[in-house]
Amino acid sequence: MKNSLSGLVERVSNVASCGNNLVSDAVLRLHFGIRNFLIQEDAQDLVEYALVVALIAFGASAAMKGLSSEIKTAFNAISSDLATSL
Repeated sequence: MKNSLSGLVERVSNVASCGNNLVSDAVLRLHFGIRNFLIQEDAQDLVEYALVVALIAFGASAAMKGLSSEIKTAFNAISSDLATSL
């Protein structure tokens, strides 16, 4: 990533030396915007949180599938006990 970033800096400096201030200002703003976006770590944190949430959801659904037969058996037992007591 550093090689591509240094190459981008070199290209920006070449374009900025063309003499047109309006173009060079726009290119420099674009350069710094891209650089700040690449350096930013907020998006990485968001991806990590999403992966943790997905892992928890997967674990919860796997646990529910394993417990579903036991829960069904318990409710059937309660239902039959209620039916015989009435």
